[in-house]
Amino acid sequence: MPVYQSEYKRIKDSKTLIDRSFPEFGRNKKQEASRLIFEISKREGILPKDVLKGLLVNGEWLDFSHLKTALFKRRFPYAWQHKLTLKPYLPELNEDKKDVLFIDETDVFPKNVYVEEEAASFEFVKRLKYLCKTAKFHKIPSLSGYIKENAPFSLKDYNERRNNFFIFKEGHDFFKRCPCTKKAIGCGYHIFNLEFGCVYECTYCYLQQYSNSPGVLISANLDRFFDAFKKYKRPGMRLGTGEFADSLALDYLTQRSPELIDFFNNFEDVTFEFKTKSASINNLLKAKHRGNIVISWSLNPQSIIDKNEFYSASLKQRLDAASKCVEAGYRAGFHFDPIIYSGDWEKEYKKVVDRLFSKVSWKDIAWISLGTLRFAPQLKVVIERRFPNNNILDGELYLGFDAKMRYPEPLRFNIYKKMLEYICTHSKDICVYLCMEDAGMFKDIKNALRCLHSKIYLNTGRTKVSMPKNCLTKNESAAG
Repeated sequence: MPVYQSEYKRIKDSKTLIDRSFPEFGRNKKQEASRLIFEISKREGILPKDVLKGLLVNGEWLDFSHLKTALFKRRFPYAWQHKLTLKPYLPELNEDKKDVLFIDETDVFPKNVYVEEEAASFEFVKRLKYLCKTAKFHKIPSLSGYIKENAPFSLKDYNERRNNFFIFKEGHDFFKRCPCTKKAIGCGYHIFNLEFGCVYECTYCYLQQYSNSPGVLISANLDRFFDAFKKYKRPGMRLGTGEFADSLALDYLTQRSPELIDFFNNFEDVTFEFKTKSASINNLLKAKHRGNIVISWSLNPQSIIDKNEFYSASLKQRLDAASKCVEAGYRAGFHFDPIIYSGDWEKEYKKVVDRLFSKVSWKDIAWISLGTLRFAPQLKVVIERRFPNNNILDGELYLGFDAKMRYPEPLRFNIYKKMLEYICTHSKDICVYLCMEDAGMFKDIKNALRCLHSKIYLNTGRTKVSMPKNCLTKNESAAG
């Protein structure tokens, strides 16, 4: 992806425009005004100077209060029209180009594999050496020591993480509860913490905030996870490996999926999920399973995949892979998360839902999750620095109920309602849950489901998989 040079010129011109037009403004006022000018200019595809046209009164500029109100009205038209309380996040503009990510589809990775001394003798490392013939292997005393010696790491290091794999022996951090956002209704998910770091490049990925990592981290001692799980498990548990890494993107190298499936064959009251944006399913198709394994795909329109989910499989490849896994007896899950709002979002997402159900029967779907674009405020600047020509930040995003950047609540409700309408045209007997939404949104959406005469739930009589705790279901006591 080439650098969109005009974005840096747009930033510079926005700052210069405010400096020259409003020399009396202090630093904070200039920061807010130039940020709003930049975002409006980028969103509307016009020059920064054209944003100020029409704001002169009797030949003089508006004062700061009136200027800010005028710019808010233009930057957040939906919120202004619906008289919503605005909590925007307007950080200082950054002109530094050093952190821009260049996408190279021919890139071969990893280039370096760093192995902890304690992990060097594991069979997993021998397997990697055999499969990663072009990579250089380096022995390090410990991962923690390497991080301490080489920290701090920058976004430039994060951009190069695909080149550097770190293999280590995990000692204690085997599992954790899914870090559900404050005030949101959780789904009861647990994380099998086998890897940290993803080789895909998604503009919205929250892992970009964790630039204190030197590369992709992979635990070598899977057997210790298995031992620890026997004490950690509980009936009806849902867990998976797809929270801090893509579950299958590296499976052709790690060969972990058959071992995981074989292990969880012994725990039929536990549901294990592989969550992916890949089409790497060869190992899955060879494995024998007992019905408690769910293979899930993150779905978006191809136009969004092309601009925001670099290196990942196409929508067609994901749905074809899902169809093959269902033929092999697996249940499939689908995550419309994040749903990214645009002018034609309804048409584009309806197409995806229709394509999904043309490839996979509702009877073979374990669950569908819905979640709209959201992220911590500090990620906004990271996205701008790594992906300067992104368009996801052009949406109306401001601080929500959990202090994360979100679309306004009425807009999110409309998105969920429409998505449920699309799903209900194919089946009204299916588990759908909302990801990281508060109780008010759940209540409103459940009322909308009643209006659709839907009984959306997970048909537990046909499968061994457990239901998410926050499934929009008539069965309020479902295990999760």
